[in-house]
Amino acid sequence: MFEGVSFIKPDIEFKREFTKKNYAPMFRKKFILSDVDEAKLSVCAIGFGYFYINGKNVSDNLLCAPVSNYNKTLWYSTYDVTDLLKKGENIIAAWCGNGWFNEDFSSSWSYDKALWRDLPQFILQLDVNGETAIVSDDTWKCIPESAIWFNALRSGEYFDANKFDADWITSKFDDSLWNNAVTNSTPPKGLLRLCECEPIREFEVFNSIRTTKVGERKYVFDIGQNISGYVRLTACGKKGDLLTIRYSEEVYPDGNINRDHLSIDTYYNETEFQTDKLILSGEKITWSPRFTYHGFRYIEIEGIDDLADVQVAGVFIHQAVGQRTTFKCSNELLNNIFKCGIYSSWSNMFYSLTDCPTREKLGWTNDAQASMEQFLTDFRCENVLEKWLQDVYDAMMSDGCLPGIIPTAGWGYDWGNGPVSDGVIFEIPYKIYLHTGNPLPLKKSFEYFKRYFDYLEKRKVNGLIDFGLNDWARLNQEYETEKDIVVPAEFINAVLLCRFYKITALSAKLRGEDYACYLDLENEQKQFVISAYINEEGKCIIHKQTAVALLIYYDIYNRLDPLKEQLKLLVEENNFRHDCGMVGMRRILHALCKCGLNEYAYKVLTADGRPSYRSWIENGATSLWEFWDEDSKVTSNSRNHHMYSDVLSWMVKNIAGIRQKDDSVGFVETEIKPYFFEDISYVQATCETVGGTISVKWQKTCNTVALTVNVPAEMKVYHDGKLLKTGENKIVVELKHADVLGLI
Repeated sequence: MFEGVSFIKPDIEFKREFTKKNYAPMFRKKFILSDVDEAKLSVCAIGFGYFYINGKNVSDNLLCAPVSNYNKTLWYSTYDVTDLLKKGENIIAAWCGNGWFNEDFSSSWSYDKALWRDLPQFILQLDVNGETAIVSDDTWKCIPESAIWFNALRSGEYFDANKFDADWITSKFDDSLWNNAVTNSTPPKGLLRLCECEPIREFEVFNSIRTTKVGERKYVFDIGQNISGYVRLTACGKKGDLLTIRYSEEVYPDGNINRDHLSIDTYYNETEFQTDKLILSGEKITWSPRFTYHGFRYIEIEGIDDLADVQVAGVFIHQAVGQRTTFKCSNELLNNIFKCGIYSSWSNMFYSLTDCPTREKLGWTNDAQASMEQFLTDFRCENVLEKWLQDVYDAMMSDGCLPGIIPTAGWGYDWGNGPVSDGVIFEIPYKIYLHTGNPLPLKKSFEYFKRYFDYLEKRKVNGLIDFGLNDWARLNQEYETEKDIVVPAEFINAVLLCRFYKITALSAKLRGEDYACYLDLENEQKQFVISAYINEEGKCIIHKQTAVALLIYYDIYNRLDPLKEQLKLLVEENNFRHDCGMVGMRRILHALCKCGLNEYAYKVLTADGRPSYRSWIENGATSLWEFWDEDSKVTSNSRNHHMYSDVLSWMVKNIAGIRQKDDSVGFVETEIKPYFFEDISYVQATCETVGGTISVKWQKTCNTVALTVNVPAEMKVYHDGKLLKTGENKIVVELKHADVLGLI
């Protein structure tokens, strides 16, 4: 594919300096076909590109090509375009934007310094009836300046309707004033790879549920749900009128949008943030940006003369992956938490697992490690994760060092990484294997695992790995000093290293290689952690929830009971609220259940006050937040993060009780083991597995529970050690007093 084919771009000088006019070039080419039986179009546009044949869009896919390190991998897509072509004259067109490829303003993450930066461009090959019909070359016509006079993925898009001719993608358009494109003699060095994961597309449309006038010609529209996406604006005003569209996750009490909590002046002081602009032509127009997306619930539009002239909605866009699980119960708080987690997860699937759709849109690896189990429990996202795993490989330096954000333009190798973050290279292929049964990513990762272990050995100081993030994003963390850190990185890293050795042993075993050595290393590391961090009484010397939960979760102890009592006491001392960041919150509920303290886990999950999920919901959350502080003064506070979403998988496994039996691969063997929590009267849940979709319902009546399990054909599903039959199984479970109290 693409043999001898070049990227093409506008015939203008590229300047690396910041400019407030950053155009989206257009390209066209006419060609003749004698016959069309079958046709395939392969394209890669960097940053983003949209392609049209004979006036029609090639696909509904958004924001292609996928983000990557463009000097390592260039992701291309292939489309069947047979039905778009015809015998005789055809016209093919492309519209390109900057995306991640050409971000010219400075930010904390140095994308403006990326070595790959250049004008937006694309490579293309059209094969018709098995033969190459056209390719991208210097016979294409191009105009650098289009109706989009500015586009920046992490800033916004500006569109002038007066300069747009919808016929530009048809054969009747006159392109005689356009110049020829030029081939790129120094294109990015990345290897062209076919992107086989689901595309980004439009999904839900949220109409405005509330409109507030906040100034002269200025209105704020509330769509009721925090999402990733953009406005769908229908407007008709005077020719030349400028509408300025600003997006926000919050509003002040007076109705004005609040963007102060994101500290945008710190991150983007050269450009406007989450802002689109539309110049009207005097004709009615329905418009959305093409080369950007935002994170928002509220849309402020300035420049409206008559509210009757506009219709406003928010369009939810994300990776086109479906849900694998559903969950509903009698507790509306849990239902709201589950919904918030689903929306935050979808809002951060953009060819990587991003941290947030607002401030950064970056693939923070620490967030992803905390959410990996939840993503594969709740979504059919393994293809997206395999794509991102290649980006992880590309990001690894020759010495094994990984950055905190992936892909990266070079930032993150000195901060934001470490085992808490780098663990995604282990967790992605391991979780894919467990949930789908596909061993290939885990087998392929083995050589990268070894390189990473070599890197950690070089970073050890007195036997400890003392770099990287610790229990990130705890309550009040913004105000801590180094002396306040009570769960140090070296402890967390020592525990996670056990996990890494275990996964590597499985990888080696699947490859048919010696794996016993990695099991020995795992055991040696466990004994090191026990000797260094567990006292003679069997308790952790770090008397914090996160530390104790980690030891229990990963079975690092000689005796469970002392750690159980320690964790129980820690929860009681904190009035049944968690005292964890992303590392601890990922494990504490599971650790409590492992100790038989199921009701304690439930109380932590449903606690009031700060920190708690309840406090988020009561403060208006419709998605999960970045910090437990509701105070908007907290620096860098996003309202759409996924890193605390593992609680969704906990609900499915412990409340609905759907879990893999003894870590069986791909849910080939499934165990139904719900815990009938005192505060819950009914549960309905489904879980899609490799073998089919399992559904579980339970309903309390007096001292019994009616449990109904629907088992797909050919699946082995167990309850209470017994194999259930195919189809509907109705089971009556007698509630014991001890069950209700959560004491056994």
